[in-house]
Amino acid sequence: MEYTGSQYEITPANRREVESGLTKIRKILHDKFDTKVVLAVEKKRHKAEITISPRNGPLVALAQSGDMNSAINEALDHLEKQAVKYTTKWRTKKRHNHKSESPKNSNGKKWNGESSQKSMQETVSVAVGLTETTSVPVVVHKFPAVAKFTEVHVVRSDEAVAMRPMTLEEAIKEAHFKDRDIFVFRDSKGKVMVLHRTRDGKMELIEAP
Repeated sequence: MEYTGSQYEITPANRREVESGLTKIRKILHDKFDTKVVLAVEKKRHKAEITISPRNGPLVALAQSGDMNSAINEALDHLEKQAVKYTTKWRTKKRHNHKSESPKNSNGKKWNGESSQKSMQETVSVAVGLTETTSVPVVVHKFPAVAKFTEVHVVRSDEAVAMRPMTLEEAIKEAHFKDRDIFVFRDSKGKVMVLHRTRDGKMELIEAP
């Protein structure tokens, strides 16, 4: 664990508060991780920033309050919620990957599902040719005249867009804090940037033209 104080002297009570909260988070993640804690005072506001680094990407929590212990507890609460989402997300991904593996048939080849999907398409064998000796078997797929579609549900979100110019580091912290997979912001020159969290947990930066 790494502690940093900015205009603030870190006390043993602060350390105990942080370590007590992290014990619960370790039980949620079932994982070891490095921790960085930054405690600062700016204009009489106490700020706590806690960053942990489990195997599949960092989690960051920011909080501020009138006293440092309250700020620490609020940051730990944010971090705990992120840890629950993080664990649920990776468990769901593992289950999905397991289910998506194609079963094999008796010949050891992967089954393509054609035999049980006749509700989606009708397969008909047709002989094409002038005579029986020159005929060639052809598989014809008959699809429904009207394809089914799902109506897109659009929800507007203000949390995915920064209201002020940001540095890349500030944008990454804000995206982690708000738990957003996509975060749009402008840099100091006014250029539009998009942060995108990929499936492996890495942050991808996209510069808009």
